[in-house]
Amino acid sequence: MFRRKLTALDYHNPSEFDCTDETQFRNCIVWLEDQKIRHYKIEDRGNLRNIPSSDWPKAYQKYLQDLNCPFGVEEKQEALDWLLGLSVRYEYGDNVAKYKDCKPLAASSNSGDKAVDPLLNLDSSSPDFKAGVTALANILKIQRHDDYLVMLKAIRILIQDRLSPEAVTKASQNTEGIPVALDKHILGFDTGDATLNEAAQILRLLHIEELRELQTKINEAIVAVQAIIADPKTDHRLGKVGR
Repeated sequence: MFRRKLTALDYHNPSEFDCTDETQFRNCIVWLEDQKIRHYKIEDRGNLRNIPSSDWPKAYQKYLQDLNCPFGVEEKQEALDWLLGLSVRYEYGDNVAKYKDCKPLAASSNSGDKAVDPLLNLDSSSPDFKAGVTALANILKIQRHDDYLVMLKAIRILIQDRLSPEAVTKASQNTEGIPVALDKHILGFDTGDATLNEAAQILRLLHIEELRELQTKINEAIVAVQAIIADPKTDHRLGKVGR
């Protein structure tokens, strides 16, 4: 499941690694800390290195917390995938000169060949794909779904709407709103619940604000069109007077 990342990290026998084997799993965690992550000083790695100990899960939980990992010990695959990603990032940071000139695997020596889109060969049923999508969904606080492609689509929408450069720039432009007294606005109907009435008033005000923004954009479009047609260029050579 984690073969590609383990291979990239030069882990011994990555194709035979079994995450469900507790001994292999613990050995892999210790190897990542010793060889790649190196978050603890050598003398502070004793509890993590004590693999047979019954207290190892506690040491592992503390290790994840110290790394600010978004996953816990119960999320075994997600946490390991996160640690592998962190290790790959550190490995690259330690050897930038070695990796910066590497050519993509899809690049061909023949300049006439087109690059291969990696999404064309995406296997949505593979464990690597599922683990990656699940990890992203957990980080972005997206509700899980049985269909991982649906989850991936939700992740894409969230990134485009909230994390794109335009969205980040817009969010950074803080605008102070004007306090509104809800009791001065008539709802027009009664739900029978004061809290629901207040929520309905807020939704109505937000909707009105959206309509105002839409109207402003429509006015801007009208002005832009008028600027084009208000001063037409006339070719008098094509005109005729009478019949």
